[in-house]
Amino acid sequence: MAQFVADISITDYQKTSIVNARKDRVVENLSAAFPATSDLPFSRAILMGSAAKGTIVRPIDDIDVLAVFSNANGAWNTYRYDSQAFLYRVRRAYNGLSTAQVGARGQAVRIFFNNGGHVDVAPVFSHGNDVYGLPGGDGGWINTAPTVANAWFAQKHAELGYNLATLVRLLKKWNNAHSKRLRSFHLETIAARTFKTLGGNRQSALASFFEWAPSHLDVSDPGGQSGILSGYLTWTARQEVVQGLGSAAERARKANEAEARGDHDEAKRLWRIILGSGFPN
Repeated sequence: MAQFVADISITDYQKTSIVNARKDRVVENLSAAFPATSDLPFSRAILMGSAAKGTIVRPIDDIDVLAVFSNANGAWNTYRYDSQAFLYRVRRAYNGLSTAQVGARGQAVRIFFNNGGHVDVAPVFSHGNDVYGLPGGDGGWINTAPTVANAWFAQKHAELGYNLATLVRLLKKWNNAHSKRLRSFHLETIAARTFKTLGGNRQSALASFFEWAPSHLDVSDPGGQSGILSGYLTWTARQEVVQGLGSAAERARKANEAEARGDHDEAKRLWRIILGSGFPN
C-alpha cells in the first residue's frame, strides 16, 4: 500500500513545475488582459480544489484556480444580471494564446495545455467575508466560499493526525476505478466527516470508510453556501454508490483477513480490484 500511495501522489517537482506554474500562468494571462485600469480589473488568483488540499492524484489532470475580479471600476454593476457575459468575457481573454483549446463550462473557463492537462479557471467577484459570486451557468450567480472549505479541510486533516489527505487520494483512485459516481469535493467532505480519529494504517482506514460512508453521504458544504452536497445524486445513482461502497467494504475486509493470515497475493488481488489496475502486483 505504501508504494501505491507514493505512485499516486504528486512529487515536489510536479507541484512546482505543473501545479504552481499553471497557476502562475493564469495570473500572468489575466493580469495582462485585465489590468488595474480595465473596466474589469483582475485582482488575484487562489489555488483551489484537490491541488490546494493535497488530495490531487497522478496522473495530474485538472487544476482549479479561483480568479478574483475587482469591483474597483464598477464591474459588478455591469455583470450582476448576466454572469454568462462575465464568463465569456474572461474566456475571450484567452483567444490566441498558446493553449490547445479553451472552453466555457458554465461556471469556469477550462484551459487545455498543449503538453496535456487543463486548468479550470473560476472567475468570481468577492462579496466580502470569504464569500464569492460565481457564474451559475444560467446567467445568474451562486455564492461560494471555497477558501472557508479549504481551511476546514486543513483543520480536519490536522485533527486526524495528517492522515486525511492520503486517505482521500486512495479513495479518489477507488472512485475513478468504479464509474466516478462521487464528485471530488463531496468525496473529500464525506471522508473528513466520517472519522473522529484516523491512524496511519491505510488498509484499515479504507475498510472503515467503505463500511461507514453510506451513513455520511448527506454531508453539508463546509463553506456554508451550497447546502447538502449529495443533491446531484439521483435515487438510482445513490443506490449505486451505496452498493459500490458495500462491495468495496466486503473486499477490503477479505483483503485484510488475507493479509493477516499471510496470503499477500490474495490481499493484493483484492486491493487491485478496489483501487484499480495501477495497484502494484
